[in-house]
Amino acid sequence: MQTSRIVRALHMAEVGTLVDWAAGEGWNPGLHDAAAFRAADPQGFLGAFVDGEMLAGICAIRYGVSYGFVGLYISRPDHRGEGHGKAVWEAGMARLSGRIVGLDGVDTQFENYRSKGFVPAYRTIRFGGRYSPEGATRDAGVVALLTPDLFDDVVAFDGRIFPQPRVAFLQRWLAPPHVVRVAVSGGRVAGYGVMRTCGVGAKIGCLSAIDLPTANALLASLAEQATGDVFIDVPQPRAEFASLLVASNLTPGFETTRMYRGGTIRLASELFGVTTLELG
Repeated sequence: MQTSRIVRALHMAEVGTLVDWAAGEGWNPGLHDAAAFRAADPQGFLGAFVDGEMLAGICAIRYGVSYGFVGLYISRPDHRGEGHGKAVWEAGMARLSGRIVGLDGVDTQFENYRSKGFVPAYRTIRFGGRYSPEGATRDAGVVALLTPDLFDDVVAFDGRIFPQPRVAFLQRWLAPPHVVRVAVSGGRVAGYGVMRTCGVGAKIGCLSAIDLPTANALLASLAEQATGDVFIDVPQPRAEFASLLVASNLTPGFETTRMYRGGTIRLASELFGVTTLELG
């Protein structure tokens, strides 16, 4: 084991490097993810360094006082098996001690996470392809652009789908160059969705709504702004929504498992598309 290893919080440029590693792993992050991710918790991105060189990284994000989320857990391929991944994992778990902790685990790590006390909650399925509007319905009220006067209402609606406040993150996530749509019904926010450009195509997330027609209207409004393939990570219990995605020419592919340690978080009925697999 390297005796000169240190684990510390990452600077902004180093968070960018970690996101680049995620792209190298085929995770297809957004082109502007690093700044938005770091806004969620600037001290929550950790790296293992030897002689000033980052060899592994993780994010261990604190939300509010009781929730945390783990993602971007990557060791550099040429230094795997040297204990650097274990070092950042332990540092991340220590940082989130006493909280309910969530993660989205790939199948190859499922048993590893379960051995660490994580319990599966539900599967998440990524749908992707060239969106076709033939499967969309448009009878869900007004779909408007996000305006400054709507921001606080969208943040309040986000509290219905996420267990703790994440205002600093949303200030970045709901800003250009991301595409944002807000559903308004009876003068009240009825859902919102975000789309961001990725290395391949664009991802939609979060997608939240009071009901299925509203979710589908938001999907249509966002996906029609894309110039290529679109992707969305959908909780498996949203079977009716998944059927609408298939009708819109999107096909299922990559899957993960949402897992929790230290307690459980109920899947909100308003959640149709996960914000990100990296931050929850």
